[in-house]
Amino acid sequence: MNSDRKAIWSAAKGWLAAILVIIGCAAAAPAGAATFQPLEIVTKNGVQVFSVEMATTEDERRTGLMYRKELADGKGMLFDFNPEQEISMWMKNTYVSLDMIFIRADGRILRIAENTEPLSTKIISSRGPARAVLEVVAGTAQKYGIRPGDRVGHPLFGSK
Repeated sequence: MNSDRKAIWSAAKGWLAAILVIIGCAAAAPAGAATFQPLEIVTKNGVQVFSVEMATTEDERRTGLMYRKELADGKGMLFDFNPEQEISMWMKNTYVSLDMIFIRADGRILRIAENTEPLSTKIISSRGPARAVLEVVAGTAQKYGIRPGDRVGHPLFGSK
């Protein structure tokens, strides 16, 4: 009888350990895991829809897309710099070439810095007051015909 109890207790401890490992792994998932929001850009060629991560805090804006090795077509990161201001960006620790789309508070594209140089510390300026920057994989602006003056649809700009 004692050996049966030991066997049952041993099995129960094994199951308990397995459950605790599973719970521990779930709890170890990043608390700030990325959530994606839809964003639209209305061009002469039609509406292009992107799925974007939001960078709204100082820490999120500072880190941005650093250390990432790839960025899929149709994905991006939207940096909110409210209020509208002159914005300076760089590519330090960013391994993927990007198109940086500077957007005014009214949702109009102010400027596009295309095919940025990975890992560069060269300053990339908005060259005027902007509310936000959309970073997408290099070549996106040319591929979809995105130009200054095009309208961006997203709640940040009072639309969509």
